Amino acid sequence: MKIATFNINSVRARLENFVNWLREVQPDVVLLQEIKCMDEVFPRNEIELLGYNIETHGQKSYNGVAIISKHSIEDVVRGLPTFEEDEQARYIEAVIGGKVRICNIYAPNGNPIDTPKFPYKIKWHQKLNEHVKEVLKYDEPLIVTGDYNVAITDREVYNPKAYKDDAITQPESRAEFNNLKALGFTDAYRTFHDDVDDAYSYWGYRGGCWPKGYGILLDYFLLNDKAMDLLVDCDIDKEPRSKEKPSDHTPVVLELKD
Repeated sequence: MKIATFNINSVRARLENFVNWLREVQPDVVLLQEIKCMDEVFPRNEIELLGYNIETHGQKSYNGVAIISKHSIEDVVRGLPTFEEDEQARYIEAVIGGKVRICNIYAPNGNPIDTPKFPYKIKWHQKLNEHVKEVLKYDEPLIVTGDYNVAITDREVYNPKAYKDDAITQPESRAEFNNLKALGFTDAYRTFHDDVDDAYSYWGYRGGCWPKGYGILLDYFLLNDKAMDLLVDCDIDKEPRSKEKPSDHTPVVLELKD
């Protein structure tokens, strides 16, 4: 089973590129973040024609998450149950093919850090961790993936000094990521690529970040022990970022035993 996480930065704006990528890579499951559209205008027809089932949790201007799968999508949860007052569409969870539970997240950016956006970011991560503790009790293969909006060490940033005042590098942000990981998760990408220093999944649009290699790693697959038993490979697919009018992120692709 091939599973991808992809902050698409507007699914309708990138639809042609996305459909072409689906045809070429043929992932079994895609977890989308920042779809930037309401559920009713998600481009279902173009994607369903390729044999995918779709579940969305949309939002008009920003945010929004979706699960696209060639397998059944069951037990769908939209929004963090531990953060019911949150009005932003940042979380969707489901059991895929009756075999693996996936939590798809789009964590808040949190900038500027001297505004209420940063405390909201930290609270959101804390509420995620609270919910995941409960989900772990199901004792099944579990994947928590998506755009965490955290660079977990300076290694994940091309120039840490340039981001010293950014929410993604703050100790509080990193601590919450580590608190989640400490619940019993393994970083799937680093399992195979611990020696790679320029392992980036995001390159901003300003200042020629992509051609200069000015990237950041923000997108992760965290797997519990039962999911790790199924892990075959995990890598970053940089090809979509090189296309015309790309997302500022690129997919991270994981493979599990069938």
